[in-house]
Amino acid sequence: MMAFVEKKLPADAPVVDKALNWVDSRFPLTKLWNDQWGQYYAPKNFNFWYIFGSLAMLVLVIQIVTGIFLVMHYKPDATLAFASVEYIMRDVPWGWLVRYMHSTGASAFFIIIYLHMTRALLYGSYRKPRELIWLFGFAIFLCLMAEAFFGYLLPWGQMSYWGAQVIVNLFGAIPFIGPDLSLWIRGDYVVSDATLNRFFAFHVIAIPLVLLGLVAAHLIALHEVGSNNPDGIEVKENLGSDGHPLDSVPSHPYYTFHDIFGVTVFLVIFSAVVFFAPEMGGYFLEYNNFIPADSLKTPPHIAPTWYFTPFYSILRATTTEFMYVVMAGIVAYVGLIFMTTKLPSKIKMAIAGIALLALAGMMPGALDAKFWGVVLFGSSVMILGALPWLDQSPVKSIRYRPQWHKYVLIVFGICFVALGYLGVQAPSPEKERVSQVCTVIYFGFFLLMPWWSAMGTFKPVPKRVTFSAH
Repeated sequence: MMAFVEKKLPADAPVVDKALNWVDSRFPLTKLWNDQWGQYYAPKNFNFWYIFGSLAMLVLVIQIVTGIFLVMHYKPDATLAFASVEYIMRDVPWGWLVRYMHSTGASAFFIIIYLHMTRALLYGSYRKPRELIWLFGFAIFLCLMAEAFFGYLLPWGQMSYWGAQVIVNLFGAIPFIGPDLSLWIRGDYVVSDATLNRFFAFHVIAIPLVLLGLVAAHLIALHEVGSNNPDGIEVKENLGSDGHPLDSVPSHPYYTFHDIFGVTVFLVIFSAVVFFAPEMGGYFLEYNNFIPADSLKTPPHIAPTWYFTPFYSILRATTTEFMYVVMAGIVAYVGLIFMTTKLPSKIKMAIAGIALLALAGMMPGALDAKFWGVVLFGSSVMILGALPWLDQSPVKSIRYRPQWHKYVLIVFGICFVALGYLGVQAPSPEKERVSQVCTVIYFGFFLLMPWWSAMGTFKPVPKRVTFSAH
């Protein structure tokens, strides 16, 4: 057992140093700061794509702080919820600002997370040895989706009410357990006060606790294996005489000021939206949500918030006709696996068996298209978690991949944005066709990645990172 030791300081030492020494002898505050940031060495060639992790932390703090102030005045009661939000907006001093910061922060959070994930796609930040970092990040993304979904009902406006009704009813498409599962989630036969109370509990307490734990795990895993960089080179393989990587610099002060600049730019944009366009043309706050929830009046067009709509479009694109395209795709994909891979026969047969069961369920008269829409909806999210094992490229960074790989990423990005836009629009036959094409491209990007990511002529990767001082 170690004895208690307190560092001796000169009698004339500053009061701050004495206080810090007192804390450090009882709690490793300085050690934690140095390990996690102060003396954490990061690659010296970071670019602007590496700002979004810090921005995500900033927005998380904004959401927690503004959420605390909103909870002080919000009433989780079906008869009082909408009025309490109006009270916050009109009567609570600066309540309108807190509410708009929270609602804008939700959209800002997803914009930053999507850009953060784009960075990972560009530079292979999910590749070995960072698979666990990606999985923690993916779990954070799922928690954010759950947090946003539960919070979306709380204003108790028309779109909140009917959006929750539609999403919860999707679970009813699951065979056998679907109706009971939907009833269990709602706590009633329709979205009601019971639903509001349980969604409030999850939004305010349960999900944030899980989210904070996953963020801590994400950061610990990141600092254990080290950060990736735009070249995709492991800087730990070239150590200096001091034991630190030659191509890295201390995060403080170098990336402290790098991130402060990014935070400043973000806060300018964030403030402009909060003060001048908090609804963002109905994308951040739908106009129907300024109308109290009415279970007897259905809005003409029900859609979730924009950050869910890429996946919601895939759900809407799954029609009875589209199922024939899905069936043809399954047959072609299984044939591709059999002809081009060297997987063990048992695994190939298992894949073929699963495919046959799926095809049988897609036949006319079997499971309806609504069920398969829910399956594709869920699969479009969950497939992101498999990215570290789908990418078979011999290099990590897009800088050293064939030129046409960039165009594959661009086409994927365009399709993802198109799905998001189509999801907030009223359905039509033309938009449905475009959504179906984009859905095929979306799944093709991931399912064919083991093949296309390894194709082409790759550029030689340098031994040291490429860097030029600003």
